[in-house]
Amino acid sequence: MKSNRLTSPKVFIIESLKFINEQSDHYEGKIISQILNLSGVRCEYYYIRTKKELEEILKEFNKIRYRYLHLSMHGSAKSLTTTLDDLPFGDLSLILQNSLDNKRLFISACSAVNESLADRIFGETNCYSIIGHNKKINMNDAAIFWASFYHLMFKKNKNRMTYEVIKPTLKNLIATHNIPITYFNASKSDMRGYRRVSL
Repeated sequence: MKSNRLTSPKVFIIESLKFINEQSDHYEGKIISQILNLSGVRCEYYYIRTKKELEEILKEFNKIRYRYLHLSMHGSAKSLTTTLDDLPFGDLSLILQNSLDNKRLFISACSAVNESLADRIFGETNCYSIIGHNKKINMNDAAIFWASFYHLMFKKNKNRMTYEVIKPTLKNLIATHNIPITYFNASKSDMRGYRRVSL
């Protein structure tokens, strides 16, 4: 893997919800971005509704070279969804193939972070890790979890996230909030190119 020196240790949040969530003003990703700003952590937040918009926003993500990509969407064991489009993991990995080298992917979406997703993402990119939910989760719980995670991670080190800090931080938050999380880490020794981290 290449060095991450050319990337900036900041969070780029892309959110897409159902119309009913918009009407209820339930913007989880926006809340996370506001807490990051409150903590003095620079981040970018974009709200989209379509696959095409996702592709366009990722151009901006690539341009500014932030190191952490956070996707806040609805999901299932086979896909993520924008407001208007379904994104099966095969399609999603192709969309992300030029965006994740030397970066970490965080996904706040029900049931989406599993081996099927990991096979696709690690097969198409040199992503450092994928972290997210492998079961259904309430949006309020997700917002609190991710805000806590980023707050703690950047409080410990504003310049980088490492496995040695990510794993215990996730374990503590899982125990505190009782929220399911899956963590896949890139691994050159594994035939699949990644391994599941025990939490």
